[in-house]
Amino acid sequence: MSRYRPPRPAGTALITPEGEARMRAEFHELWHVRRPQVTQSVSEAAAQGDRSENAEYTYGKKMLREIDSRVRFLTKRLEALKVVSEKPSDPNKVYFGAWVTIEDEDGKESRYRIVGPDELDLKLGLISIDSPLTRALIGKALDAEVRVQTPTGEQCVYIVAIEYP
Repeated sequence: MSRYRPPRPAGTALITPEGEARMRAEFHELWHVRRPQVTQSVSEAAAQGDRSENAEYTYGKKMLREIDSRVRFLTKRLEALKVVSEKPSDPNKVYFGAWVTIEDEDGKESRYRIVGPDELDLKLGLISIDSPLTRALIGKALDAEVRVQTPTGEQCVYIVAIEYP
């Protein structure tokens, strides 16, 4: 058996303007701030002499590889993404970028914003458009009953509110 694993699918190539701004800020931070700092520390460590036993040099080179890898990823991903900034023609239905408040069968309310897979952050209430919950919500109107297939079984949720920023 080989060790080859096919790459994961990149997910839907949509992003909100806020998400794009965060990714561009991360790119700028890595390329214009962190990389020059690490490069400077590596050159200082290299000037000390024997590189084979120089932990600062080895660690710095590893950090440079990680930064370069992330910069390559961000560059390719930002080129492929489509920024969705306009509101949908029907604001009474759930589409990309919407803040959706749902209520489960127990009466517990949850509020989520539908974003691209690169912006996913459950602590902030940002869920991916590729998630099962979002797939079930897309295109549904206010007060709709939505059935979602979850790992624990089928759940029923109600759309309480839809807002577009």
